[in-house]
Amino acid sequence: MKITDLLKTDTVILDLQADSKNGVIDELVQKLDKAGRLQNPAKFKEAIHTREGESSTGIGEGIAIPHAKTDAVKTPAIAFGRSTEGTDYESLDGQPAHLIFMIAASEGANQDHLQTLSRLSTLLMDEGFRSDLLSADTENEVMKLIDDKEKEKLGTEEDDNAAQAEESSGPQILAVTGCPTGIAHTFMAADALKEQAKEMGISIKVETNGSDGIGNRLTADEIANAEGIILASDTKVEMDRFDGKPVLIKGVTDGMKRPKELIDQVQNGEAPLYKAAEGSSGASSDSKGRSGFYKHLMNGVSNMLPFVVGGGVLMAVSFFFGINSADPDHESYNEFAAALYSIGGDHAFHLMVAVLAGFIAMSIADRPGFAPGMIGGLMATTGGAGFLGGLIAGFLAGYIVILLKKALAGLPKVLDGIKTILFYPVLSIFIVGILMHFVITPPVSQFNTILENWLNGMGTGNIVILGIVLGGMMAVDMGGPVNKAAFTFGIAMIDAGNFAPHAAIMAGGMVPPLGIAVATTIFRNKFTKEERDAGLSSYFLGAFFITEGAIPFAAADPARIIPAFIAGSATAGAFAMLFGIGLPAPHGGAFVIPTVQGAPLLYVLAILIGTAVTAILVGLLKRPVK
Repeated sequence: MKITDLLKTDTVILDLQADSKNGVIDELVQKLDKAGRLQNPAKFKEAIHTREGESSTGIGEGIAIPHAKTDAVKTPAIAFGRSTEGTDYESLDGQPAHLIFMIAASEGANQDHLQTLSRLSTLLMDEGFRSDLLSADTENEVMKLIDDKEKEKLGTEEDDNAAQAEESSGPQILAVTGCPTGIAHTFMAADALKEQAKEMGISIKVETNGSDGIGNRLTADEIANAEGIILASDTKVEMDRFDGKPVLIKGVTDGMKRPKELIDQVQNGEAPLYKAAEGSSGASSDSKGRSGFYKHLMNGVSNMLPFVVGGGVLMAVSFFFGINSADPDHESYNEFAAALYSIGGDHAFHLMVAVLAGFIAMSIADRPGFAPGMIGGLMATTGGAGFLGGLIAGFLAGYIVILLKKALAGLPKVLDGIKTILFYPVLSIFIVGILMHFVITPPVSQFNTILENWLNGMGTGNIVILGIVLGGMMAVDMGGPVNKAAFTFGIAMIDAGNFAPHAAIMAGGMVPPLGIAVATTIFRNKFTKEERDAGLSSYFLGAFFITEGAIPFAAADPARIIPAFIAGSATAGAFAMLFGIGLPAPHGGAFVIPTVQGAPLLYVLAILIGTAVTAILVGLLKRPVK
């Protein structure tokens, strides 16, 4: 199948009108839809934007290749748009994009379709070809240029394959490329590496992890004989086969833009030896360009999200039966509501910090890190250290397991079988548990006590300052010791007949999830699709005073998100005090606003002002998703 079987004159725009990335996407989607290639244009456009959220398809050199594989496509197709002036497409080199090819692959696209779509991306690596496309006068001239270039490309590939078959000693360097969609970047990186190796007189073989599966798979003999392996991938790749070999792990964009640098690093012996993790499944390892703290943190956050969203929503639903409906000693007790509250609060929320810590540790040290991470996280929860303690426990457990692996590496081979099932879990759980119990939890608990005493001594001498302090405390750790100290103080004040402090506390506690929900709606480019989806549930959680709904966002980017939360919550608390609001109910969020002392609408206004402050600060502080 040829490229021009998928790109037709009715899907070519020689003069794009849009000057922005979103505008170009809209224009090309409309072109494909008008040509009858799409079943659901809105869904296809959403899939395109989802792919852009992972990393921009503006690859530089004036090229952008937005692409998606979805059942919203009726017929596999390509749309081509040309902008003479150039359009701002968030390209990797910061330059405007002039040639934009939109690839629409159907969910059931066969291998011929996918290979043809991917071949287009490799043609665009040729600067002369790009120049010819920019100067073409008609749609038919564009089609002829592509046809001629494709024939030339296919002939070159046959020559390269023949030369590789004659290579007796095998390739000097191996490479693996892959991107999440597996249509464009996978093959562009492969071509860039092959072209660079050819210029340098180096033999190379590149395995592609594309939409149609693994192509040109590396053999065991080739791996054994190679000088080193370049891994230029943003998706999962089989890694255990590279055990003991020099492996340079980079992102797919590095393969496209810096092929010479990567080859030089391998040839100069700068690629570290890869050691397959003991106890791993051997199936795959995430080789995405992200690494270190951020990668481990996001692994924990993404696995914690279902506990936060599911547990929080179930807790909120229980309030429909009454604010105290889960309390067996209250006249409004309802058994079903109590069950919902128990599932969401006593169990899902009770586990979420442990899950966060467990998966952080697992990301660092593979499966041996999971048990000590989970246990350390649970100790953080039961010991009052909150989600910040869970973060510490996760990283602590992961790196302790790494150290244990190094310490036990010299044991006789006969003991290898019991390292994973005996030595690692016993020693790591012991060390993490002892450190959490004696080193980490006590100072946090002491800090909590000092904080409560300070609040009790502060009283209500300056109500606005007290509102700022109490509201801000609710956002510091969202369910942790600082949050709980403020909440406990508010309950004590209610018992003493002073309802004003708790009004500031509840307003401050509602702001973080509400503020992040608004931010994910307004500043969509600052969040991944998963975060935007979670943001929708945060509206619900915030309305019901479930501050913990904002924890995943804070954990993912604490340096920017937590200050925005504190500022918004402190503002809401200050205005609640300034407006003279009193709250006799300890919990309930939106349900109990009608019961406040003072003007309910002013209380709502205080919460909305705080929400706006948080949302705006998040939008200003947080960086766009790359």
